[in-house]
Amino acid sequence: MRVLSIDNQKIDYEKQLLELDRADCEESLYEFLKNSWKYIDSVPFTDGWPIEAVAEHLEAVARGQIRRLIINIPPRCAKSSLTSVAFPAWVWAQSQRGPTIGPGTQFLHASYAQQLSLRDSVKCRRLIESPWYRKLWGDRFRLTSDQNTKSRFDNDKGGSRLSTSVGSALTGEGGHIIVVDDPNAAQEAFSEATIASTIEWWDAALSTRLNDPKTGAFVVIQQRLSEEDLTGHITSKDEGEWTHLCLPMKYEWQRHSYTTLGYDENGDEIVWNDPRGCVEDEDTGELVPLVEVNDDGERIAISPEAQEVLEEEREGSLLWEERFGIEEVNILEKQLGPWAAAGQLQQRPEPKGGGIIKSDWWQVWQEPEYPPMDYIIASLDTAYTTKTENDFSAMTVWGVFTKSATAQITRSVARHGGLMSHIEVTRDYVDKQSPKVMMMYAWQARLELHELVEKVAESCRKMKVDKLIIENKAAGYSIAQELRRLYGHENFAVQLVDPKGQDKLSRLYSVQHLFAEGMIFAPVRGWADMVIQQVGTFPKGKHDDLVDTVSQSIRHLRDLNLLVRAPELIHDVEDSMAFRSQKEDVPLYPI
Repeated sequence: MRVLSIDNQKIDYEKQLLELDRADCEESLYEFLKNSWKYIDSVPFTDGWPIEAVAEHLEAVARGQIRRLIINIPPRCAKSSLTSVAFPAWVWAQSQRGPTIGPGTQFLHASYAQQLSLRDSVKCRRLIESPWYRKLWGDRFRLTSDQNTKSRFDNDKGGSRLSTSVGSALTGEGGHIIVVDDPNAAQEAFSEATIASTIEWWDAALSTRLNDPKTGAFVVIQQRLSEEDLTGHITSKDEGEWTHLCLPMKYEWQRHSYTTLGYDENGDEIVWNDPRGCVEDEDTGELVPLVEVNDDGERIAISPEAQEVLEEEREGSLLWEERFGIEEVNILEKQLGPWAAAGQLQQRPEPKGGGIIKSDWWQVWQEPEYPPMDYIIASLDTAYTTKTENDFSAMTVWGVFTKSATAQITRSVARHGGLMSHIEVTRDYVDKQSPKVMMMYAWQARLELHELVEKVAESCRKMKVDKLIIENKAAGYSIAQELRRLYGHENFAVQLVDPKGQDKLSRLYSVQHLFAEGMIFAPVRGWADMVIQQVGTFPKGKHDDLVDTVSQSIRHLRDLNLLVRAPELIHDVEDSMAFRSQKEDVPLYPI
């Protein structure tokens, strides 16, 4: 038997370790990032599942499982180091060859500033030229000497990495993978013109730059700045075509993020879920989501027990506590202010200048069932068309109910030894009799006339609507005619209403006090959040279709005297309880 020398054993051992390192890094972009970090940044690496989640989605892009990817993540989460520095180097290191993987892959990277694009380009090139990288993958390709600059470098297998800035001319340029990393600076959130020019550049220039539209991929990664930023623009137009990874700083379970990373060897979907909304299976160790999506596309808890866990334990959980603890997050929120924090930290931008109706004015209905309703009204805002640039058709359903006062009466009796004063009797009676309004259902969609008529009728039937009101305008008149013709036998009435010259702003202001007085309720539902956010951001929001239905419904209920404010009811009650003379009534005329 041949006996190896100690030196040979050491060489073999080092080769084995090298092969293991190479295999681990090629298999996982996240492992590659951790191992290469010292060549990317001088700051120590901080482990965390958020950046691993981003890495998993980028892997799916390279392997052709995802071709359109949007990532929304707070600032300072190493997104550029991963997406613009490590990702291209990792793709080129792969032995696998494909349209978006291997050293022949061509990258086009863009950012709001050329300086940032060049910074990440230089970092990527330095990583590729590092001794560590060359030792592991130096035999796969080499950088060419005739094209090796800050803005662009090529390799001898046909791969390239080009850096540019938003708004730059791209004639003749393209890529297999196009990455847009921060299309706008945070301070540009106030500039509608700058954001609009970014959208125009995307639509007219960048969106056509894929080398092969059938196999190429887009990656957009940014912190949210505005409802009309690039993420908002893309998701409002082509939401179904894009995988959207949204990672808010504080977890909001009704916005729980889940995505499909592709399919495994058995053809089953590989689903990623925000771990803050999951529990670990005791047997398998796998994460099981506590949230599911219903037929209306809203996030709901899988059980009452799950909802309790989500609301009491998970809601507000931090994204990356090892990097941003509660103290750091509080400082960030204070520095940014509520408007910027909503976008940059929570990835839920709210337009500056909105807020006629404060979100916390809505009363939360926590019970699983609605209370008995005295009257149910639906309001429709019409825009029948499927064109993405047009407004939505929108509908909300509202129920008038009376809130019980048993608990308040009990407290009053106990406090006075069983005797209640005149004014307390009045208030208890008012609390028992004062009507409230519950938002029971809502949706918005772009539909053709026949589709809209069917959906409206189905919603009215499902929610047992007493009356459907539609604004008396051209589109509304046509819808009302069709509904009466096709569904005149149904139990809901259809009425056209006239806003009497009031604009949208005036209409919402006319019902503002009813929200402020706590008369308007909404359940814990995803569709309710959609309405609350749109109403809360009006008039600066991107859409206002649901807002119109809200003001129209509540205004109509007031006009019908079905929504009487507590002060009005107190006045009526006290007036009826006031002293009256017991003198015998005398007829006005002799009998």
